[in-house]
Amino acid sequence: MMKGSTIEGGGVISRRKGLARGLSIMDFILRIVAAVGTLAAAIAMGTTDETLPFATQFIRFRAEFDDLPSFVFFVVANSLICGYLVLSLILSLLHIVKSSAVKSRLLLVVLDTIMLGLATAGASAAAAIVYIAHYGNPKPNWFAICQQYNSFCERISASLIGSYLAAAILVILIIFSAVAISRN
Repeated sequence: MMKGSTIEGGGVISRRKGLARGLSIMDFILRIVAAVGTLAAAIAMGTTDETLPFATQFIRFRAEFDDLPSFVFFVVANSLICGYLVLSLILSLLHIVKSSAVKSRLLLVVLDTIMLGLATAGASAAAAIVYIAHYGNPKPNWFAICQQYNSFCERISASLIGSYLAAAILVILIIFSAVAISRN
């Protein structure tokens, strides 16, 4: 018999199953955390607006998230990712019960990678606009608006946290799935 693959009281096999089950449970928990992060990011960005009075009460300046296509893309991307993460919980539960499922793990790796690209694109597009809002760009005469729209800028900046958190968790999920696949 080969060393390391012997079954002495089920030691090697039970350790592998225990590791796979532990990875599957962490996968499930991380998917929930990432779904909450993307949902919070989409809600925070999607409900952001601020109105500033001008000289009179009839003339007002208004800043809304949908004034900028990058923010709309951010909200749509995070909403799609949240929906995907909630649906992927079904497969994640399957992996807790049946740790040897390889094809469904491969499917999750591919879909998680696509969602990681979408999360990165949405967060990066919004981050570029948030940077301009905070610091402006003097060459094309784009002024920083965050001195006037404090609440607006705080909310759009905070919404990026949930999206980048979800992107980081998706990277971890891809690594977990790769480790689980390599163990089978």
